[in-house]
Amino acid sequence: MISANQVSLAHGKRVLFKEVDIKFTPGNCYGIIGANGAGKSTFLKILSGEIEPDSGSVHIDPGIRMGVLNQNQFAFDDFTVLQTVIMGHKFLYDVIREKDAIYAKPDFSEADGVRASELEGEFADLNGWNAESEAATMLSGLGVREDKHALLMKELTGGEKVRVLLCQALFGNPGILLLDEPTNNLDIDSVVWLEEFLYQFENTVIVVSHDRHFLDKVCTHVCDIDFQKISTYTGNYTFWYESSQLALSQKRDQNKKKEDKIKDLQTFIQRFSANASKSKQATSRRKLMDKITLDDIRPSTRQYPFIVFKSEKEAGKIILEIEGLSKSIEGKPLFRGFELNVRAGDKIAFVGRDDTPASTLFKILMEEIKADHGNFRWGGSTSRAFFPRDNAKYFETDMNLVDWLRQYSKEKEKDDQFIRGWLGKMLFSGEESLKSANVLSGGEKVRCMLARMMLLQANVLVLDEPTGHLDLEAITALNNGLKEFTGTALFASQDHQFVQTIANRIIELTPKGFIDRAMTYDEYMANDDVKRLREKLYA
Repeated sequence: MISANQVSLAHGKRVLFKEVDIKFTPGNCYGIIGANGAGKSTFLKILSGEIEPDSGSVHIDPGIRMGVLNQNQFAFDDFTVLQTVIMGHKFLYDVIREKDAIYAKPDFSEADGVRASELEGEFADLNGWNAESEAATMLSGLGVREDKHALLMKELTGGEKVRVLLCQALFGNPGILLLDEPTNNLDIDSVVWLEEFLYQFENTVIVVSHDRHFLDKVCTHVCDIDFQKISTYTGNYTFWYESSQLALSQKRDQNKKKEDKIKDLQTFIQRFSANASKSKQATSRRKLMDKITLDDIRPSTRQYPFIVFKSEKEAGKIILEIEGLSKSIEGKPLFRGFELNVRAGDKIAFVGRDDTPASTLFKILMEEIKADHGNFRWGGSTSRAFFPRDNAKYFETDMNLVDWLRQYSKEKEKDDQFIRGWLGKMLFSGEESLKSANVLSGGEKVRCMLARMMLLQANVLVLDEPTGHLDLEAITALNNGLKEFTGTALFASQDHQFVQTIANRIIELTPKGFIDRAMTYDEYMANDDVKRLREKLYA
């Protein structure tokens, strides 16, 4: 077990935690949630010992080993991939290193023999003979090919390094597992592998993630950072979100009879409990669900941006026609012979193990780069708004946000009050609307780009990984906004719930061909024909 006792921490005058008491018990997975800046990652660092709190302490039961997802991609550059993973079990790695050093001695003594014998016993007790095969299995499960296992870490790409560091945290069955945004840079197959791994993990998991589907799949509890405290609720993220919204709604309606409130809560709990069978360890989790009460759930202090996409005019029947489109980068084919006919109202998600093909396709369609072969034609009645993955060029200016956003208004003479109203919807209030555009954080830039798209009032939206840098509140608002959008959308996203709840058509681009199916994401991933095609295309 790991617990925080009376933990407090402040950054200057800003208090993150005030006398926090919380316990994490074996067999459970705890999702840490909270608004941007609430202190989610900071709290994990307190638990791992990387940061000392101003007061209070962290207690870990004796003999319990902790695995932590390392955020420094360059820390292990001079080690091989397999070595890096095994280093996640420090005691085993130290035994291996000392044992190898003794055997390498030119003057091997009797004392060395005794020590080597002791180390061999410890090595066997720690399952050392299977260490490399277990590490290799994990790496392959997360998409790091076997031919890269003997390479030095510095020879890998950034995304590959992240996967290796995740394997390092998972390796050796740690008693406590701390994971900060573990699904970042993972493709859909790797995320599924990680979900399955955590399903079977019998110890304690504490995770921070902006992936709502991932939190729903793996979490038995949600720990909400709010009001400078951390409150723990049984259930997954969706349960917490819906119950907090219900609590907020009921707070707004102070005249509602108490009996009606209780009835609503009971109905809600029963509905949620019925879904427990979908998760791991259904029987034990159902017992947890049966104990749920909402008495202590408080309305959240979080703010949700207002995201609604409306079109100035409807598009005609022809939206987009693509014929034989092919593109390679540095001699490496991304896609070839791509054909597509987009219908009005289509919401097409581009998915796959590699996000480069979709990102490149969007740049071609928005005429930022040219295809090698083929052509495309937009319908004459379409108007497009583009959300690029890299938005840096839009913010290379010292204009304040009011003047920056005014550029994209249909009527350039719109007064400050009108523009400030739009910025306020995206949570830039008061003096924040006078910030210089070139000093914004990643999340602030994304919210500005979404405000820009709304002002353009296009009937076709093209979005390349729009949830990057957003907190859960903004992701939820964007998700709902795109669900309600009546126009056409083409988008790429690694967020499972985002894709599942928005897309009515799934396309996967590969160098060997493409898959195009009119179905939901879950249907796509479960379809046997699709599975066979994917195996063939990625073979």
